[in-house]
Amino acid sequence: MNIELITIGKTNIRFIQEGIAEYTKRLSHYIPFSIIAVPDLKNIAKLDKEQQKVAEGEKMLSLIQPGDYVVLLDERGRQYTSVEFSGFIEKAMLAGRKKIIFIVGGPFGFSQEMYNRADSQLSLSKMTFNHEMVRLFFIEQVYRAMTILRGEQYHHE
Repeated sequence: MNIELITIGKTNIRFIQEGIAEYTKRLSHYIPFSIIAVPDLKNIAKLDKEQQKVAEGEKMLSLIQPGDYVVLLDERGRQYTSVEFSGFIEKAMLAGRKKIIFIVGGPFGFSQEMYNRADSQLSLSKMTFNHEMVRLFFIEQVYRAMTILRGEQYHHE
């Protein structure tokens, strides 16, 4: 199974870039993982919030194949403990899914078309985080899930 993270825009904060690189490297020992950064929209000043969500959604939807399992990282999504999240990943693996795509939306969230296509929604917290930090937190949680599934000592309860 492959795990892919789709985001809007690049990661510009240096320490977050370094953290993402570190956990992506660690993940490579467990599972194929990739990040796709959809370029920021141009001329966004001319777009209202809904138009921006629709335009971003169109770009992201173009990257998704019919058999992909799509999870939106959304504040209204289901919250898991780290152990529960590892169970979610394990269940997807056992179901024979070829690819799970997790998506971080733009500053205004997701279009209705994105919600319609999504198979699931996941919330990392009730708090709001900078979109760049969400990338790092999420990748660390995928790494943590892999170590939990392998019974390794990274996660402590």
